[in-house]
Amino acid sequence: MQTSSRQAYLDWLRIGAIIAVLFFHSSMPFASDEKWHIGNKERSYLFAEFAFWLSRFRMQLLFFISGAVSYYMLKKYDGKYFIAQRWKRLMIPLLFGMLVIVPPQIYMERVANGYAGSYWQFYPTVFEFRPYPGGNTSWHHLWFILYLFIYDLISVPLFKWLLFGKGRKFTEEKLGWLAKGKRIYLLMMPSMIVFAGLILKFPRSNALIGDWAMLIYWYLFVILGYLVMCNLDLVESMVRNRRSSMLLAFGSLIFCNYFRWNGKEPWDVLGEGWRQSPLTYLYLAVFPLIAWSWILMLTGYAKKYLDRPKAILSYVNQAIYPFYILHQTVIVILAFYVVQVNESILSKYLFIVVLTFVLSMFIYHILIRPYNVMRVLFGMKPVKKGEMTQTVKEQKQEREPELQIA
Repeated sequence: MQTSSRQAYLDWLRIGAIIAVLFFHSSMPFASDEKWHIGNKERSYLFAEFAFWLSRFRMQLLFFISGAVSYYMLKKYDGKYFIAQRWKRLMIPLLFGMLVIVPPQIYMERVANGYAGSYWQFYPTVFEFRPYPGGNTSWHHLWFILYLFIYDLISVPLFKWLLFGKGRKFTEEKLGWLAKGKRIYLLMMPSMIVFAGLILKFPRSNALIGDWAMLIYWYLFVILGYLVMCNLDLVESMVRNRRSSMLLAFGSLIFCNYFRWNGKEPWDVLGEGWRQSPLTYLYLAVFPLIAWSWILMLTGYAKKYLDRPKAILSYVNQAIYPFYILHQTVIVILAFYVVQVNESILSKYLFIVVLTFVLSMFIYHILIRPYNVMRVLFGMKPVKKGEMTQTVKEQKQEREPELQIA
């Protein structure tokens, strides 16, 4: 059961995941247990729990979708072209983002912590290339783009092998076995082993070097996203088992929160020997289980109900990557001023969410979409003169799989 055409539900999933990132980052100034770039004086435990929930699966889902989309690209293009396009769509926006988009975030954080200089006095320090937080050079939320490029770069030989000959036979026979019954849940096992075994030794940093646990962990979602597309019987298994996945998703989250909310996590109750206890590693394995449960559930339901292209999908699909690049900078700038006013946390949060969405889409539509230079800097394909006025029908006919954030 194969197809070479792009699946609309993957686009809807990616769009939903990035919108979730907007809600997540907008909550960070108010999360009670997180030290973020800008912090509100009063904190909210409810927003902390909201952030915890989204952080269990949002980036995992994006990496999973990225692997899935790579399958459709490599079905159509050779490896060299694929890498060349990934460089254009990922590394150029990353470098541009580190020099233009991210510095205002760092500046606002420095001002919030007492820095008195102007932005133009601050900006030259970016070129000292001293890594954040000690220095002012960082990729901040754009770490995802760097990691994704590295995964794509090293994966091409394996991914191409899986498309032909013995690799094709493997995906048809071995992966077909996983599609039967409830075997789809065996996909969770590698992630559970890697995360539980490495995360204590190598805590997450998003710094690439030294972030070994998460580098491997994230990569597994890319690989498995690709493998699932190699045998769409696995996708059908997700659809068939979507209700079971929903029970597992909510059940595993409730299980984890029982221990968190009652002070029963291993480091709370096992004393000094908690790092050596098998119970610690069993508990840590619950976190990948939560991530995979939500991914399997969301993919199953999306395939069932959202696998239908709509007229607006082409526009939103192009906008979502520039939106991702822009959104956190807009949030940090807004939050710097919003946290200073005497309003409720909910009012501040809703103000940041709505205005960030409006401003980011305004910047995209007015300053990025019409100009090829800006399109390239934000990872979009340049267009020929007059293409902006194409009809929706023509766009749908000519649209090829996106090579953007996924």
